[in-house]
Amino acid sequence: MNRCWALLLFSTVLGVFATGVGAAPVAISPAKMPVVARVDPRFLSYNIEMAGIVGASFWKPYRDLPRGKAFGGTTFASRLKKGSPLDLHAPTLRHLAAALGPAYVRVSGTWANTVYFADTDSPPATAPPGFKSVLTRGEWSGVLAFVKAVDGRLVTSFASSAGVRNHEGVWRSSQAAKLLAFTRTEGGRIAAAEFMNEPNFPAAGGLPAGYSAADFARDFARFRAFARRGAPRMAILGPSATGDTLAAQGMPLPSFIPTAALLAAKPHPRFDVFTYHFYGAVSLRCAPPGTPVSTTAGAALSNEWLDRTEVAYHFYERLRDRYEPGTPIWITETADAACGGNPWAKTFLDSFRFLNQLGAMSRRGVQVVMHNTLVGSDYGLLDERTLAPRPDYWAALLWKRLMGRKVLQAGPAGRAHLRIYAHCLHDVSGGAALLLLNTSKSQAQRVTVDAPARRYTLTAQVLQSESVRLNGSVLAPLLEGRVPPLRGRPESAGVLRLPPASITFLAIPKAGNASCERR
Repeated sequence: MNRCWALLLFSTVLGVFATGVGAAPVAISPAKMPVVARVDPRFLSYNIEMAGIVGASFWKPYRDLPRGKAFGGTTFASRLKKGSPLDLHAPTLRHLAAALGPAYVRVSGTWANTVYFADTDSPPATAPPGFKSVLTRGEWSGVLAFVKAVDGRLVTSFASSAGVRNHEGVWRSSQAAKLLAFTRTEGGRIAAAEFMNEPNFPAAGGLPAGYSAADFARDFARFRAFARRGAPRMAILGPSATGDTLAAQGMPLPSFIPTAALLAAKPHPRFDVFTYHFYGAVSLRCAPPGTPVSTTAGAALSNEWLDRTEVAYHFYERLRDRYEPGTPIWITETADAACGGNPWAKTFLDSFRFLNQLGAMSRRGVQVVMHNTLVGSDYGLLDERTLAPRPDYWAALLWKRLMGRKVLQAGPAGRAHLRIYAHCLHDVSGGAALLLLNTSKSQAQRVTVDAPARRYTLTAQVLQSESVRLNGSVLAPLLEGRVPPLRGRPESAGVLRLPPASITFLAIPKAGNASCERR
């Protein structure tokens, strides 16, 4: 073989390898996929931190941290930024949030544990002893109006700090009763509530020194009795736990109470919905690179990172099965990393984790997943200064538009870098929707789909980009946050190529899946 032909053959082989053409396409037949789970109509939901409602300090975006001091080199206080109350009446915010409806809107977080509800026309300028922030009538009224405007249902938690406790340290319902009464007066309703945010971390949550699992069980029994009397239609969620899988990775957690201890304490807590919070890591603000609980951008497409959501699910599922068998599971707070998210949380790189988590958890039958946050720090779906949608926002919007309540079993992908999830197509009888994640940075993937589809492929010029392209065009909102049409590209049945580092939704209206037909 002469040198020219050898070079041509070598180039051809490299091209075949780079595009994935050499491997047989993965065959996908949506008509044959059985239903394996059903999720809540508000499956994909989100948090608005109480800190944002009252204008308390919250995690400072990396752009506001001194260069070189973002990675554990500053004091804890310097990682926080004093904010102003979020303008929940802003048309841009309302239009963008409404596009994600219907959803549960959870107004909670660590700051909710220590907030004082000032049920008066003249709120105090500073919080009373035992509290850290003041929530005014106007601010809570704004929450209720926002939730109604965006097709939401309100989820919250109540103050649990020293300010609501008697001289023996026992929780009292006075603050919770005032909040419930004002909510009714305003024509609102709290659909569901956790007693407190993350009782695993009593010191961080403003609870009394030495707070124990036994104290939680005692207080929760009082809360449950109060809630059943004062708000019988309000679902009681709990334990609102977190941190167990991080503790297993070797993170030192001062005053940490394992979730198993909370559940085993007597009287045994009883919930309508079993909830937990999940973060795959602690952000670089709070865990410098190389610590057991930090992660890197280089690991963001790895199987180990993407599968952490499954590890946590199985951990909490076992606890649910032991203490609350048959109770639905919600993840009421989640993002890429605790402490405001990593620097790449606001980029396209995180959309793989985000959508993989939604696909994996819906397939497990988790009823609701609440992203933290809608707006706030680096893990917000929207930029806190400009309200510009980030890549995860557009990913969420496509999920909302295409993925229905019935979850289908897509089967194993048969590729190391290809993940496939499937649902019945939203609002289309007999239709199916596929989510295809190609996590290879260099190699395309091929799939064969046996029915015509509309294709929605998300890519970015670079993985850590704050903008994202849909079928090659950059996505951006219209005037005042109105969402532009999301147009799919028609594809015939047959072989489809998935570019490297891409996310593709396929809407297949004529999938022929009998389980997806309306009856």
